[in-house]
Amino acid sequence: MDKQVLISPSILSADFANMQRDIERLQSWGADLIHCDVMDGNFVPNITFGMPMVAAISKVAALPLDVHLMIDKPEKYIDAFIDSGANILTFHPEASNKPLDALKRIRERGVKSGIVLNPNIDFFDWAHLAPYCDIILIMSVYAGFGRQKFIEQTYGKIQAIKGYLVKEGLDLLLEIDGGVNEQNSAKLIAHGIDILVAGSAIFKSDNPARTIANLKKY
Repeated sequence: MDKQVLISPSILSADFANMQRDIERLQSWGADLIHCDVMDGNFVPNITFGMPMVAAISKVAALPLDVHLMIDKPEKYIDAFIDSGANILTFHPEASNKPLDALKRIRERGVKSGIVLNPNIDFFDWAHLAPYCDIILIMSVYAGFGRQKFIEQTYGKIQAIKGYLVKEGLDLLLEIDGGVNEQNSAKLIAHGIDILVAGSAIFKSDNPARTIANLKKY
């Protein structure tokens, strides 16, 4: 029971009219990170926010910013997002022309780096990037689309990735995003997940602090 489980609430589920209030509440609720989903309307069909919003969040956040780039050619924007306050920067490798260079650049800037795997993306096509990652973010729904059900096959994917990392002696954190709640969190942790991203499960809870505490149980 010595495993540290981190909770990264997705700020997209916060009240945008009261963003500072919700960000400041996260620490008191027991969150560990703040998950920022950046969508460009190209790699994914929706548009959320960019560097100015990340910078604004950074000014009032006491927690590290876990920034997930759902954008084309993320390598073009790495420095800008780090300058805006990102502490973790992850991106989809198939969206990048130079994913290895991008990961190296993120680390050069002293920020934790990682790749994101949509449900249809095979980790083993990108396993060569794992030594340059601090985190691998596994999507249990398709990035950029709302109202999706958790894909049950994700458990097998987590196990396969975890097995590879152990075999190769790679000490990475595994993060999960999509449909995470109090009903599946313990099973996800048991399969090897270290960081849980949750949005509505936290922000729509009657007791967010209790929800976060329950998400960490396993």
